Amino acid sequence: MKTYLAIDIGGTFVKTAIVDEKANILTSYKEKTPSSLEELLGLMKRVKASYHEISGVAVSCPGAVSDQGIIYGSSAVRYLHGPNIKKCIEETLRLPVFLGNDANCAAYAELWDGAAQGLRDFMVMVIGTGIGGAIIKDGVLHKGAHLHGGEFGYMLLDPDSIEDNSVWSRITSTKALVKKVAKAKNQDYNTLSGEAVFQMAEAGDQICSEAVDRFYHLLAVGIYNLQYIYDPEVILIGGGISARQELIDRLNEKLDRIIERIGLAKMKPVIKSCQHRQHANLLGAVYGFKKHCLDD
Repeated sequence: MKTYLAIDIGGTFVKTAIVDEKANILTSYKEKTPSSLEELLGLMKRVKASYHEISGVAVSCPGAVSDQGIIYGSSAVRYLHGPNIKKCIEETLRLPVFLGNDANCAAYAELWDGAAQGLRDFMVMVIGTGIGGAIIKDGVLHKGAHLHGGEFGYMLLDPDSIEDNSVWSRITSTKALVKKVAKAKNQDYNTLSGEAVFQMAEAGDQICSEAVDRFYHLLAVGIYNLQYIYDPEVILIGGGISARQELIDRLNEKLDRIIERIGLAKMKPVIKSCQHRQHANLLGAVYGFKKHCLDD
């Protein structure tokens, strides 16, 4: 059975895994995201050297990924934007490479072997350092005219936020949650994590509890908007936060409250966690490799 090296480049961590063609993760590993492209390529080279019989490299990354391998737009990993990343990886690892947007990869994972099997119209939200998204329309990934289809994180929820560029990603991501709590506590942002904020909220910390409550409210508002923009069968939520057991219940509570107060629109979004949760990007990248590299 063929195996693939899957790599998920995130704003905080780079995850790597060996994945077979049946969507099984055989081994996995993660480390802090390197500060330069050279360090990132070195990381990939070290991981590849640890395994044999790899048929290809499947990479999930932030940004607007072109078919040629150049990543447009912006992200937390700034050095990815500019050079032809696909070509850089191919030259470093000497293997065929699939390069896909992280949220698109998450959607591919759920379409391949997850919560969206058999569906034709759905959305995926990936919540982490920022908010990414993907749209599957009539069973096909919709990238959009400028490769920005599904870039939900750029939405503006508050007209006043134009003044300080506070798009959805900057006010509602887990990174935004941590920054808000750190500021309220007069604490260094780097000493906190999203997991720690949720744990303190559960323990009764008032600042964290209020911040988490606001976090869920802002997520629900955006989800409500997305439902009426596209009317998908389901909106799936991925990223590290999708592992939290209370996520869907808390979001449904917020959505119920929104719908109760808005008399004109009563269609409640169906929301679920991505089945593959934090591994969705890795698996979806492999599906992308199988779909676009093996069929060509």
